[in-house]
Amino acid sequence: MEPESLYNLLQPSKEELPQGEKRKYLPPTSRKDPKFEELQKVLVEWVNATLLPEHIVVRSLEEDMFDGLILHHLFQKLTSVKLEVEEIALTAASQRRKLAVVLEATNQSLQVEERQAPWSVEAIFSRDLLATLHLLVALVKRFQPSLRLPTNVHVEVITIENAKSGMKSEKLVEQFTGCGSRMWLASGCRLLFADGVILLLLIGQLQGFFLHLKEFYLTPSSPAEMVHNVTLALELLKDEGLLTYPVNPEDIVNKDTKSTLRVLYGLFHRHRLAESADGLPRGAPS
Repeated sequence: MEPESLYNLLQPSKEELPQGEKRKYLPPTSRKDPKFEELQKVLVEWVNATLLPEHIVVRSLEEDMFDGLILHHLFQKLTSVKLEVEEIALTAASQRRKLAVVLEATNQSLQVEERQAPWSVEAIFSRDLLATLHLLVALVKRFQPSLRLPTNVHVEVITIENAKSGMKSEKLVEQFTGCGSRMWLASGCRLLFADGVILLLLIGQLQGFFLHLKEFYLTPSSPAEMVHNVTLALELLKDEGLLTYPVNPEDIVNKDTKSTLRVLYGLFHRHRLAESADGLPRGAPS
């Protein structure tokens, strides 16, 4: 569904969306994405297993997490830190205050600044599933990194902005999980990056920017579309100063191991994800 048609379907008013603000919407097709559904299932099971001694059961991440009650119990269970907040908040105002205290403590524990976090009090309280998932994934990575989350979970979202010139909408890709560092040198890495999609999403995630869907092919169906994606990825790496070795896009598409590893080395070198026995990055593949 095109952004404009979805916008016409949702029809947010200017009163609902103040000028200068943006709001994300999750299209039905994205909501039904199998890996997106799997991620929710794994997180629900993790929360329930963690809070089993307290006889707390989560059934819906959207409906059960928004008021701060379960997040409060989850935070205390994971950190053993007691927060001075009321146990049961009955009014919307008191629920929002409690949620703010819990998220402030959570952000400090995760060492995440509020303005940089992909979640907020407003988003969680408004039952934003995207923000809730980002928060839970961050908690898993921090407190239970051994839990196997589905890899490469990303969905298409629609962002609507109330700009001075009127309502604007665009498609973006929201990524929740990437590949574990152990996967990069596995035998399947060549296939994983051959069409350029995961490579582009990874660059966007690590470098902190969004890629518009109109700039690349999310589901490339021909070698030419794959080459387009990989070429764009290589250009982005060069622009960011992350690629110092010449790489032919066709080699990546053709699953050439040396070329693929050179690209990955250039990307991970800055982010300290290349592992070595002494903790220093290894040299580039020769």
